Amino acid sequence: MALIVLAADKGAPGVTTAATALGAVWPRPVLLAECDPAGGDIAYRLPAADGGVLNPGRGLLTLGATARRGLTSALIHEHTQKIVGGLDVLAGLTHGEQAAGLTWLWGPLGRALAALPGADVLADCGRLGGHPELGELIAEAELAVLFTRGSLDHVAHLRERLHVMPKGVRAGVVVIADPRQYRGTIDDVRRIVTATGRDVSFVAGLAHDPKGAELLRGQWGGRLDRSLLIRTARELAGRLAAEALREAPDPRTAPGPYGEASGPYGPAPAPGDTRGPYGPPPGPRGDAPGPYGPAPAPHGSPAPYPAPAGWREGP
Repeated sequence: MALIVLAADKGAPGVTTAATALGAVWPRPVLLAECDPAGGDIAYRLPAADGGVLNPGRGLLTLGATARRGLTSALIHEHTQKIVGGLDVLAGLTHGEQAAGLTWLWGPLGRALAALPGADVLADCGRLGGHPELGELIAEAELAVLFTRGSLDHVAHLRERLHVMPKGVRAGVVVIADPRQYRGTIDDVRRIVTATGRDVSFVAGLAHDPKGAELLRGQWGGRLDRSLLIRTARELAGRLAAEALREAPDPRTAPGPYGEASGPYGPAPAPGDTRGPYGPPPGPRGDAPGPYGPAPAPHGSPAPYPAPAGWREGP
């Protein structure tokens, strides 16, 4: 289906937390793959499906050892694990030194993840810049999403990163924003991104919610599902899922930088519209509830938890 890269530049604002939240509410079957060459911590922060701990020795490292004989999409599932709620994860390296022997892996891994049948892939690539070979994986992505905060230093790094992203990969920006200045912060970053001249598919937001992030580490249940983190992640997941299905626009009928105009496949989705260009996406596993509560309500139905007064997400 689709490979979506999630990453940031210096001072990465919680890419792993965002990736986990998005995977929890993704509107289609999905695999969360930890592809940060500097090492990751999914195996240590998320509980296994049986309530125990994930095996840090099973994941990208064991896949890399096996893949020397050839890496296929079918091989990937042999090295994944399930966390509480049923989300499939490919645990990453446990420290950066392990990446030294895997510089050859990123291109084949990107091609295998992009060709994974029956599921989208959210690839948590952490902070970009320290491992140029990761560009081979990003080049295989349908969409690359860069996370930033609204502060001057974060946005400055974002502007530079947009200019060196691999050509041919559609890019989007997600602002980790304080709920008290949510819309204003996103609008400010949108104006700066527009001024760079880099074609960006969208600028969206995700709530900065430390309490929700702590709940995401293992305290599952209704409190998490009502958190601002998960509520904004639901809207963002629908937006990204729709963007991933959208083919590169025809230059003759290209939409505006944030999807205002109609593209070759019809009008861009309205703010909050989680329908893909080919109709509403199915729930994570049919009509069953998602890992962290009910699947997103069908288009046109009221959301399970109304947004706070004055809060609105959009392109």
